[in-house]
Amino acid sequence: MLNRTLRKIVEHQKTLAAAPPQTSVRESARLMKKMQIGALLVVEHGRLVGIFTERDALARVLAEGRDPETTPLVEVMTLDPITVHPDQPFVMALHLMYENGFRHVPVAENGRPLGMVSARDALEVEEAEFEKTLRQREHLRAILA
Repeated sequence: MLNRTLRKIVEHQKTLAAAPPQTSVRESARLMKKMQIGALLVVEHGRLVGIFTERDALARVLAEGRDPETTPLVEVMTLDPITVHPDQPFVMALHLMYENGFRHVPVAENGRPLGMVSARDALEVEEAEFEKTLRQREHLRAILA
């Protein structure tokens, strides 16, 4: 998976996790909870204009005493986030996350968002390898028994 292209990874995402810039923080948080994600793409006229993350909600909204009901994303999102091209390998996105200290990277082509990858996506590789190892051990036990 680390060498698979980002296009292959995001094409399996059911829905683009996105909201317009005027969406309230509360509505965005509800959407993030429903989708079980930690970040939203902020999209206007089909173009990526920002990203809103759990960290933004904590540091830019709650810690600053802003009202999540009335605060729009445009006031607290990260403008013009770093993106990765869909034809790059997943390992490139992981490198960007590590180097820049964030956990989510939008995948975009010509300014148009296609999806998002997160550090959690790398854990799926580890989980699959772990499950494969367990199956192999069970098979060996059955043979040796």
